[in-house]
Amino acid sequence: MRTAALRRCLAPALPAAPPPGRGLCGRRPGEGGAAAAARKITENAKKSLAFLKRENPRLEPTLAIIQAHNDHSIQETNKKFAKEVGLRVIHICLPEGSSKDEIVNEILKLNEDPNVQGLALDLPESLYSSKVLNAVKPEKDVDGLSDINLGRLVRGDALYCLVPPTVCAVMELLEDLGGKTVLVVGAGGAVGAALQCMLQRKGAATLSCQWKAPQLQTKLHHADVVVVGSTKPDDVPVSWIKPGTTVISFSHDLLSEKHNYGQQNNVATENAVGSLAIAMRMQNMVKNTERWIQSQQYRKWDLRCLKLQPLSPVPSDIEISRAQSPKAVDVLAKEIGLLTDEIEIYGQTKAKVRLSLLERLKDQPDGKYVLVAGITPTPLGEGKSTVTIGLVQALTAHLNINSFACLRQPSQGPTFGVKGGAAGGGYAQVIPMEEFNLHLTGDIHAITAANNLLAAAIDARILHENTQSDKALYNRLVPVINGVRGFSAIQLARLRRLGINKTDPGTLTEEEIGKFVRLDIDPSTITWQRVVDTNDRFLRKITVGQANTEKGFVRQAQFDIAVASEIMAILALTTSLQDMKERLGKMVVANDKKGEPVTAEDLGTPVFVHAGPFANIAHGNSSVLADKIALKLVGEKGFVVTEAGFGADIGMEKFFNIKCRASGLVPSVVVLVATVRALKMHGGGPNVTAGAPLKKEYTEENLQLVADGCCNLQKQIQITQLFGVPVVVALNVFKTDSPAEVDLVCKIAKQSGAFDAVPCNHWSAGGRGAVKLAQAVEKAANQKSSFKYLYSLELPIVEKIRIVAQKVYGAQDIELSPTAQSQVDCYTRQGFGNLPICMAKTHLSLSHQPERKGVPTGFILPISDVRASIGAGFIYPLVGTMSTMPGLPTRPCFYDIDLDPITEQVKGLF
Repeated sequence: MRTAALRRCLAPALPAAPPPGRGLCGRRPGEGGAAAAARKITENAKKSLAFLKRENPRLEPTLAIIQAHNDHSIQETNKKFAKEVGLRVIHICLPEGSSKDEIVNEILKLNEDPNVQGLALDLPESLYSSKVLNAVKPEKDVDGLSDINLGRLVRGDALYCLVPPTVCAVMELLEDLGGKTVLVVGAGGAVGAALQCMLQRKGAATLSCQWKAPQLQTKLHHADVVVVGSTKPDDVPVSWIKPGTTVISFSHDLLSEKHNYGQQNNVATENAVGSLAIAMRMQNMVKNTERWIQSQQYRKWDLRCLKLQPLSPVPSDIEISRAQSPKAVDVLAKEIGLLTDEIEIYGQTKAKVRLSLLERLKDQPDGKYVLVAGITPTPLGEGKSTVTIGLVQALTAHLNINSFACLRQPSQGPTFGVKGGAAGGGYAQVIPMEEFNLHLTGDIHAITAANNLLAAAIDARILHENTQSDKALYNRLVPVINGVRGFSAIQLARLRRLGINKTDPGTLTEEEIGKFVRLDIDPSTITWQRVVDTNDRFLRKITVGQANTEKGFVRQAQFDIAVASEIMAILALTTSLQDMKERLGKMVVANDKKGEPVTAEDLGTPVFVHAGPFANIAHGNSSVLADKIALKLVGEKGFVVTEAGFGADIGMEKFFNIKCRASGLVPSVVVLVATVRALKMHGGGPNVTAGAPLKKEYTEENLQLVADGCCNLQKQIQITQLFGVPVVVALNVFKTDSPAEVDLVCKIAKQSGAFDAVPCNHWSAGGRGAVKLAQAVEKAANQKSSFKYLYSLELPIVEKIRIVAQKVYGAQDIELSPTAQSQVDCYTRQGFGNLPICMAKTHLSLSHQPERKGVPTGFILPISDVRASIGAGFIYPLVGTMSTMPGLPTRPCFYDIDLDPITEQVKGLF
């Protein structure tokens, strides 16, 4: 068993193991010596690598070698063999006398280089310490000297170990060792341990000692084979070695020498044997490359779900979150098939996933794509996030189906305002909820900084253009640095857009300089606002520029909430870094005095990372990249469940008409979340107010209210059917709901065209309470989908707005204010008419009036203003009095949020 394993460990990467009677590295003993063995091993490695390259055309396997001595012969030999095999080699030549810390620093850099598959060390003997050897990532350790690799070798783990090249070369030179005594002299550390392990497996009795050891003469005299790992001292005579003994000398520099004493006279040269060891290194590198290729393939999940023990009555969300110990994020990443270099860890429980995963898994079929939407909600929310989490809990933990939830990052506006956090709730929530709801990885703050940098650049540019001549502006924009004047890449791009095909700043004419330096922004047309991630109603209208230093440049402006920033929308819709860069550059911030658009490219491009746009004032969906990554990771039979904000009339409509156009992804199923509470409100129940106790109509059975309110559910089902996607209704059950009310809702939903309607108890029971929903979603996903968009992009802007208003909201018609009509005409003239529509409308009614519940009809939808997010790729009309900066209520959530100085934990989140 061990011999077979050893053969697999030492044989070339792809050809079959050598036939019986051949040596461990595939050569019949005595068959041409070390030089012949080196040629054979090199040829096998070359064939194996050629096969790998044919199967993987873009493969360029790279071996990095760190050298810290002045002997360049080894470097040249490595290059020669690597070239013959087909490997790329990077040589890092450090000065002789480099410290261990300097060596380790270079190793750590190469560990993180995704283009390097193997790492080897050529160092002086004194630098081969445990610290240095174990700094090499085990998966890149082609010399097999780390403790992890040695442990695998000792255990006989042939699939994951590599024999050190020097050891393999020694073994290749030795013939039948069965019953022979082998003495290893002056060889310690990883190489010495690996050598003894290999000798014992070949049947030899091994002894080990140093040159100064007592009884060295006796041991040398009785040995059949002597393997020397360091230079023989002069005071140890050759006569101590009995005639006929085979002596092999090797060292860390991979040079070995074989001598035969007495009766044998077959002597191999030093260089030939050294070449054998280097050939073994190349063989190891080819094997490492094969492993690397295998590591890039889709991996079957090995996810071990955390145990859940629901309590009754159900504790608070924060208590539930803290009672469960989250799995370390690096462990979770490994279980779902992420590579170590594909995650960027933030603390113990959070990590970002690198976009390189999409390239690695580009040939992996996508899983099923599920959207969770909802009916028109109460101000309290109806639990879409909770349903999303409960559904994936049921799919993964109870049905053993790979699944991901893709959610938006919570804004601090609602977290500290009315609605609270967005982590789900009860036993169906994201943990730890404090980290999820408060800052996460800081992406919203990065968006805020990038947005406000651009806003500052706009006002500063207007000020500088108003107070400087063309020449002064040009000298400051294109300064002389170290005697040289040159355009930046951004400035060259602006010149090209202006039709000025020059690269030398000294060749521009006065007219060209004037065109280049002056954006001539019309302050009255500025649409780019500053943002902050806080509900602050007093920032809805402000005046900027009142300080004396701004020289009288005063204008009215406003703040929006950060998640309404176009940068957030771009981040959520982008498909790659290049796509994001292009979209950011296209953002229109104002018009110039000729009516032409001024873009972010004209000022410079801010860059940052991740997503959480609102649905009432933005497109309300998580990022395209998150969905695409998740769809690859779950595998063909897995599910990715994402959520659209607010009701289906808002978040879902934008998901289909905006997000799906950007991503090219087609949804498999829509899960429509409803509650008895919201349906009673739509049936004529009293107002639901955040922070106030629910009226008895909502806590007692009332079938008539439920039946009357189901009109809203029916309308939302009809809206879903406009897009040709199967819909499953998930009734989020509260403890005050009666069985009769639950049955009535499910019955009406099915009669109204839902594929199925299922009551869910995930809030109180976790995934077990959503198993029936998961089963219904799995069945619905196998139905034929006839997905289609609601409108053609070629239609005029006003017509697209009318289609959404009439077909989705149920309006009789639309009415544009003079300001809105003027903006539509401007955007059409500027060539932006072929963009999708992103309506900014209240989420509390199908109409523009929050107090109108159920299914309002016969209303005229007023469009007060129309704005454009050109970089994000949509036009967004503002409906009625819709504001892009929410305000705080009389009693905000932050009254209950506090920090416990003893436990250092946040209190009061929900």
